[in-house]
Amino acid sequence: MAYGPSLQAIYWRGATYVDRILRGAKPSDLPVEQPTVFELVVNLTTAKTLGLELPPTLLARANRVIE
Repeated sequence: MAYGPSLQAIYWRGATYVDRILRGAKPSDLPVEQPTVFELVVNLTTAKTLGLELPPTLLARANRVIE
């Protein structure tokens, strides 16, 4: 189980930084941004191997369930 920033959102923000730099912005002038989109990923196969039972409400809240 992992809860962290969405990699897709991080890549998207990185691409906008590259675009701004290629258009002439100084990298030192660009603000540092923190991720705003987080996701919960549950590996159900590993949980079953470890003998863990996860409540259905947790699985319903997960953004992605690996089976």
